[in-house]
Amino acid sequence: MPTRLPRLALYRSHPELILNLGSCLAVLAIVAIVSYLLARERDSVEQSAIRASNNIVQLIESDILRNVELYDQSLRGLIWAVQHPELLQVAPKLRQQILFNQTFTAPVRGDILWIDANGDVVGDSTSATPRKANFADAVDFVAHRSDPNLGLFIGPPFKARLGDLDWCISFSRRISNPDGSFAGLAAGALRLSYFSELFQRLDIGDESSINLLNADGQLLARQPYREQDPLIGTSFADRPNFKRILGKRSGSFSGRSSISDRQRMYTFARVADLPLIVLVVHSADEVFQSWRRTAMVVSVATGILCIAILWLTLLLGRELRRRHEAEQGLATLAATDSLTGLANRRRLDQVLRLEWARAQRNRKPLAVLMVDVDHFKAFNQRHGHAGGDHALREVAKAIERCIRRPADLAARYGGEEFQVILPETELAGARLLAERIRASVEDLAPFADDAHSVTVSIGISVYVPGTQRDLTSLLGAADEALYRAKAKGRNRVEIPAD
Repeated sequence: MPTRLPRLALYRSHPELILNLGSCLAVLAIVAIVSYLLARERDSVEQSAIRASNNIVQLIESDILRNVELYDQSLRGLIWAVQHPELLQVAPKLRQQILFNQTFTAPVRGDILWIDANGDVVGDSTSATPRKANFADAVDFVAHRSDPNLGLFIGPPFKARLGDLDWCISFSRRISNPDGSFAGLAAGALRLSYFSELFQRLDIGDESSINLLNADGQLLARQPYREQDPLIGTSFADRPNFKRILGKRSGSFSGRSSISDRQRMYTFARVADLPLIVLVVHSADEVFQSWRRTAMVVSVATGILCIAILWLTLLLGRELRRRHEAEQGLATLAATDSLTGLANRRRLDQVLRLEWARAQRNRKPLAVLMVDVDHFKAFNQRHGHAGGDHALREVAKAIERCIRRPADLAARYGGEEFQVILPETELAGARLLAERIRASVEDLAPFADDAHSVTVSIGISVYVPGTQRDLTSLLGAADEALYRAKAKGRNRVEIPAD
């Protein structure tokens, strides 16, 4: 109960403030909830894009791995046939069927070559008569000749020397003699356009791309390919985004593109244990385009709602202020004497009880002045009720001018009587103020041609802390002092009798 009373008092004294504070808190809550929901929706859109990218990466990874395994099987089959000389004694066309898997080596993928220890082509998957070329200076040839344990080697991108294969990557294995010496290699070329055609089947957006790189950071394939994009074979080894990829097998991250300097979402995975990396790059603008439209609509709607709430709060607050002012005016009217403008009897009784209780609680004196206009009935007969009302108003103004402290109260007690309450005032101070009031009234200008000026008689009563007097006794003492002043000739101030 004690905690509810101050809150109730605060609400009654500042209703507009409480209303504005509540509306602001409501608006802040709405903005916070909408912001949270939009942020969660953004995270959901981002996670959906990452899942879709991962699915694309896994799909491409499985296709590449299948092609690499097919190439490796063909290379192993070629090495096995080469290491059995009896199989090579047959007719050239039959020998080509034995050495190469014709079903696999279609033009869409590339070709397979048998290269001897000198780098010359001695077997060709495209024809029974091998094409003439020497690969002694090729990267994969040099690598296999130097390292007998290299296994399957995937070389860097190169321009094909034979045919019209354009850009290719090579898959090769070493061919060794029975004594372990270098006898050449089995090499296959895979057209990089094969990956571009594979990527074209996947629609990922105009500003996004699918990329295939090797572990050295060289670009092997890219789709879609635009004129401003880097060329096949371009190295990204020194780019910050590629360095983030090297240390992991797979993952996703966001960063700025080193080419366009725009925000991108990167999803990548290494193809098994091969030195190949599949990279899907999404444009952040495309990924969040739909979310931004939704966020814009929701933000505008939320803004309009919040503005409407604040506007309605302003209107309601203005109405509450008007109501409060009206109530204050009514309260003032209810506590004011309509004739004199001083506090009325109802207000006087309230303040008197309040100050009496405070004086007893704080052990402070309390003085009461009873003021009565002298010979008012005779004055009223001479000048009529209008003249009497005018005289009362002038007396009230004189009394009000003499009161200087905010806590002091002058009120109309009834008829031509007035009462002044003086908290924390001793007898000397009360007598001084009473004399000032008497003199101020006496100095009022005479009314019309009246030879008698208006005067007042004043009785004083003072409550002294520690005495056993009650409020009734205090008022009675002031009334007795007033009668004594009238008995002694009026226009004077009297204090309580000893």
